[in-house]
Amino acid sequence: MSKKTKAWMLTAMTLATPLVAGALMAPTAAHAAGGLISIIVNDPANNYWLTEGKVAAAEAQALGYKATVSANKGDTNIESNLIDTAITNKSVAIILDPANASGSIGAVKKAVAAGIPVFLVNAEINQQGLAKAQLVSNNAQGAALGAQEWVKDVGQQGNYAELLGAPSDNNAATRSNGYETVLSQYPGLVKTASQVANWDRTQGHDKMQSMLQAHPDIIGVISGNDEMALGAIAALKEAGKIGTIKVGGFDGSPDAVAAIKAGELQYTVLQPVAIFSKKAVDEADSFLKTGKTGAAAEKQLFDCILVTKDNVNDFVAPFTLKQ
Repeated sequence: MSKKTKAWMLTAMTLATPLVAGALMAPTAAHAAGGLISIIVNDPANNYWLTEGKVAAAEAQALGYKATVSANKGDTNIESNLIDTAITNKSVAIILDPANASGSIGAVKKAVAAGIPVFLVNAEINQQGLAKAQLVSNNAQGAALGAQEWVKDVGQQGNYAELLGAPSDNNAATRSNGYETVLSQYPGLVKTASQVANWDRTQGHDKMQSMLQAHPDIIGVISGNDEMALGAIAALKEAGKIGTIKVGGFDGSPDAVAAIKAGELQYTVLQPVAIFSKKAVDEADSFLKTGKTGAAAEKQLFDCILVTKDNVNDFVAPFTLKQ
């Protein structure tokens, strides 16, 4: 991820009521006055995180809050500065997609020490009891869905490659382990190449090129997210192998949906980011009103959905399938 220190700001939606010091007021008083909910996503250049921020901000506004959306770009230093800004602006709550499972703990502690409840979305931190909630996709379940479909598409014999996400994100290991749990049941499938591409399309392209040069006989590529998968597809097109090497993704992004329709991507696994981003704001609202999130546990898993050519036309909005 980029180390740029300029934080991206999506929108600042304002209400007529003045900003209050949520950290110093009782939950009901803070809610009655509205207040600011600061939303920090990873990188809105990726449609997944763009949707995460938009949905959370829209829900905050609908519930009567102000909202700002900024981006940490996967950089804990930027993230720490954004938390400082949220504290300075007297936010009543923070919705955070943490930059690093371990490295973001300090930023969360800083917000908590300032009396601001933190609600994590999409990615976890390696410490329980700090955030009021951690809402994430059921990555193990989603990976199993994807791997099972991938085997149907590529068959049970041959060499294959894997593209992995950022090591600092627990989701990368969870998905890779989920793939391995399924694919290890097929001894005829041999992983001969594996590269970290950090959730990035350009890196996915470049890593796919190098793997293809070293292993021209692979029959498929299984990817930790759609961006890397789409990068791999671009490399396969350049090599004239898009029809012979099959690719599977993970996220359910609009570009992945288009690639499935075009017959270039076999499937994607939809992460319900539009659902849990909204839910995180609802739980923040509940906590500010009552002192409770309304959830049974801090960590909450949201099941993923397999998207193939059979249901790819069912999308009604980005990352949202019709019910």
